[in-house]
Amino acid sequence: MATQKKTAEADYSMQEKILALYELQRIDSRIDEINKVKGDLPLEVQDLEDEMAGMRTRVDKINAEIEELNALIKQRKRETDQAKIMIANYKEQQNNVRNNREFDAITKEIEYQELEIELADKRLKEYAAGIKSKKVLLEEAEALSSERAADLEAKKSELEGIEAETAPQVAEFGAQAEKIRAKIDERLLVAYERIRRNVHNGLAVVTVKRDACGGCFNRIPPQRQADIRQGKKIIICEYCGRILVADPEPAKE
Repeated sequence: MATQKKTAEADYSMQEKILALYELQRIDSRIDEINKVKGDLPLEVQDLEDEMAGMRTRVDKINAEIEELNALIKQRKRETDQAKIMIANYKEQQNNVRNNREFDAITKEIEYQELEIELADKRLKEYAAGIKSKKVLLEEAEALSSERAADLEAKKSELEGIEAETAPQVAEFGAQAEKIRAKIDERLLVAYERIRRNVHNGLAVVTVKRDACGGCFNRIPPQRQADIRQGKKIIICEYCGRILVADPEPAKE
């Protein structure tokens, strides 16, 4: 008769699920140890990528400001050229005026246009100075960006080398972990992952050793230890919140 595949929800006893949690913790801890070889490289790569993104934004902003100033320069030059044309026209008109009042009115227009040219020249110098200073900032930003890009490439290369070297082991342990997860309720897995995230060393499941919690080393009362050995329910350390299990090693002797 064909045997039906067990499901975590119904067919595994609580003791089996607790042992599965313990085995899952052992495998995850081995993966954690492998990942420790990476050291701070993942964080360093992420920090450099974030910094590079900020630098690209800064470079784009400076380039946009330079483009805006160049556009203003073109506009001012067009206005200056137009003012010069108007001055030439006004001067030609002065030769044909019939009285002093018309001559004075045209003279005022010429003076106004000359003042506009003077103001435009002043603005052009300011825009040119602005472009010059922004180009200095742009060069500095691009130089720093190139430096950081080289750092990022080196860090990524180092990290990728470590990952390539450890990938077979991580994949093997990951496959083992998935098989064990199939024996555990989703509710327990969620609790297990939450505890792992909240403790500094990733140990969500610990054994009781020398009458103490293997995570925080606080003493566990005898009756509590008896309940843990029976394995009929999930027992949490009241001090650190980790899942407590009986050490399976002595049981194998």
